[in-house]
Amino acid sequence: MATITHIELRMIDLIPKVKRVDAIQSFVSQETPIVTVTDSDGAKGVGYCYTIGTGGPSVMALLEKTLAPALIGRDADRIEGIWRDLLFLTHATAVGAITSLALAAIDTALWDLRCRKQGLPLWKAAGGSRDRVPLYSTEGGWLHLDTQALVDDALSMQGQGFRGSKIKIGRDQLSEDAARLAAVREAVGPGYEILTDGNQGFTLSEAIRRAQVLEDYNIGWFEEPLPADDVAGHAELSRRTSVPIAVGESMYSLSQFKDYLHAGAASIVQVDVARIGGITPWLKVAHLAEAYNVMVCPHFLMELHLPLVCAVPNAKWLEYIPQLDSVTTDTIRIEDGLAIPSDVPGLGIAWDWDAIAAQSTPIEIRERA
Repeated sequence: MATITHIELRMIDLIPKVKRVDAIQSFVSQETPIVTVTDSDGAKGVGYCYTIGTGGPSVMALLEKTLAPALIGRDADRIEGIWRDLLFLTHATAVGAITSLALAAIDTALWDLRCRKQGLPLWKAAGGSRDRVPLYSTEGGWLHLDTQALVDDALSMQGQGFRGSKIKIGRDQLSEDAARLAAVREAVGPGYEILTDGNQGFTLSEAIRRAQVLEDYNIGWFEEPLPADDVAGHAELSRRTSVPIAVGESMYSLSQFKDYLHAGAASIVQVDVARIGGITPWLKVAHLAEAYNVMVCPHFLMELHLPLVCAVPNAKWLEYIPQLDSVTTDTIRIEDGLAIPSDVPGLGIAWDWDAIAAQSTPIEIRERA
């Protein structure tokens, strides 16, 4: 039995390629903790998580002081047991973003290690439901962009074979959002999916009002219309509109998804592998959603979510927002608007360790001699 002997922690800051503005925030930073786990056979697994903007040092502190030391001597293949033990080790700080992000960095590293030792890519090891998935683009739909820029980007993505684009909404006047969506719909025609994202920026009454307009443009979903903890509000909105309601990127536990699905408050589940605490709970949420006949369309992290959406049968989309290009030696494979997961054993991410080392100082946690 191989046991964990060494953990290396690093944090890098990934600067977005484009300005990103939505209804509640603008950010120019993506602090990214990276965890490398080594076992007594010398095998390694690499995992990571992210913050939008700040908070990365808090995640790193939890990893260094509490979670990583607890891994030493553990059987790396007992991933479920490790995840549960680490959750209860930090029970006083769960459920919440910092704990979930730290757990995710470890859990994804352990899955990477397991898959590498088994000689399997993650998408097969976790289920192997399909070998490609349609892409939609978000990177050209930010709230600050003018209408022509939205149109130009949607047409460019459509020309590359993408199946859809997401447009951020939440301008001061409903008429502004309507005009922007009308222009994009006219440009791309009826066969291209337009998705919208409110980023938790509306009250219930305003979300109902805006949803009525979204129906006019055959919008594929209305994402995070209300604050993420408002289950009752999302359930009421779901009853008042034919536009599917998408939620999940701001949820941090399986139980939160259970509450939404039980209440009929979500038509699309956007579970984020970093924010839910890793691959182990991500798969549970995906299968829970399948039991409710609900689609999974995860938020962000396209490089890590690609193998996961190909692993399960109820995933329809992968969100296209490149963020690892500066620290990887290869990008995801795209053919005719479809993302194809790597067959390389592990997560399928080709890390550029020279680039990572240039941006970070390692923290080493080792088995005592």
